[in-house]
Amino acid sequence: MYGRVPKVANSSIKAALRRLLKAPQLEGSRTTSDNFWRTGTEGETSMLSTHDARMCRGTHFSFSFVRNPFDRLVSAYNNKLLELDEIPGPMQAMGLVHSMPFGSFLDVVASTSDDNLDIHLLPQSTILCLERQLIPNFVGHLETMDEDWIVLQQILRREGLPDLGALPEKNVRRGSSHRDLADYFQDPDLIQIVTERYGDDIEWFYGDKTTEQLINGE
Repeated sequence: MYGRVPKVANSSIKAALRRLLKAPQLEGSRTTSDNFWRTGTEGETSMLSTHDARMCRGTHFSFSFVRNPFDRLVSAYNNKLLELDEIPGPMQAMGLVHSMPFGSFLDVVASTSDDNLDIHLLPQSTILCLERQLIPNFVGHLETMDEDWIVLQQILRREGLPDLGALPEKNVRRGSSHRDLADYFQDPDLIQIVTERYGDDIEWFYGDKTTEQLINGE
């Protein structure tokens, strides 16, 4: 089981998983789409709810990857609100608009409940945890993706599961240096918004990092 988290090499991981499928990919279908994995693989795969995934935890190996919440927000903002001429419908429903200031974007995110957040902005702890119990057996980090992918491959082999091979590079936009990250968080009020809204993400997955390290992309 793969616990997919948008904006965390999700497209690349799905491309790696596609190699395991026997059915040919239909023309026009996109592996980045959840619907492909739900209905487009001739029954080889299915999409599970968080509850169902937890129920399968004892019989299935599950993995996921997470990302520095500050960096994930900036990535979503750049990709969905600046690069796209028309932002996705769920973000429009939140009240987000094209090219709105970053601070205003964070204000909307902070005031929107998890139930109404676009999945690209949903806390990673909400996606991967249920009743404060982490579902995936293995959680890697985007910041150490190369090393963690190797560890994941070793675990898969030990479990007798298929090898996923090298990780493809899909939809890479801002690069790996993230030198722009600190520029977005010069205002302490913006830092406070993120630490409060995504406090569980920081606690669960980046508890060994200081806020300064996170906003500097260390």
